[in-house]
Amino acid sequence: MNKNLKLIINNIYSEKNSQYFFEKDELKIILDLYAKMVSEGSWKDYGLNISSKQVGFSVFKNAAENAKYKICKNFNPMNKNLKYLITDSRGTILKNSNELKTLLKNINWKKF
Repeated sequence: MNKNLKLIINNIYSEKNSQYFFEKDELKIILDLYAKMVSEGSWKDYGLNISSKQVGFSVFKNAAENAKYKICKNFNPMNKNLKYLITDSRGTILKNSNELKTLLKNINWKKF
């Protein structure tokens, strides 16, 4: 018998906790883009940054470098067009929108 296993009871999924992450359809859009860019050889790795204000999907060209881009979702934006953002490695906003699909549509990532 394995003594390291623990039984967790009443581990309830909370809607309150789910608001601090990408929704399932948002994450699918981002991961589809990521898969496309990896297959082209443009992106190599990713990371997730989660806070109470924002969740970010960071994209790396090489694992040893800083994130090349970050696709962010702000939870309480001051302006509705700042809900979704693409930032560079310095945090400069490159593009923003109130919809994720609109944000990622028709971007030439090699020239971006």
